[in-house]
Amino acid sequence: MFVRLSRTVGLRPANSSPRAGRGPRLQDFRHTFVTCRLVEWYRAGVDVTRELPKLATYVGHTEVCLIYWYIEAVPELLALATERLSARQDTGGAR
Repeated sequence: MFVRLSRTVGLRPANSSPRAGRGPRLQDFRHTFVTCRLVEWYRAGVDVTRELPKLATYVGHTEVCLIYWYIEAVPELLALATERLSARQDTGGAR
C-alpha cells in the first residue's frame, strides 16, 4: 500500500512492475523522525542520554542500543552534539 501511495503522490516513478523500485521506504521515515527529535532535544538543552530510552520505546525497541541504528549523521546533529560534549568537558563533566 505504501508503494502504491508513493507512486500516486510522485515519490516513486509510476510503473506497472509489482516490484517497489527506488523511492522512500517506511523505515526512512523512522530514521528521519529519530534524527529530528535528537536535533530538537539538543536545541532545547534536554538531557538526550536520559531521553533516549523513551525514544527507543516510542519507535518500538526494548533496548536503547537498538535506537542508534536510526540516527543519521546530519551536520546539524553532529554540531549540536559536539557543542554539548565540549560544554561538558569545559565544566568538568557536569551537565
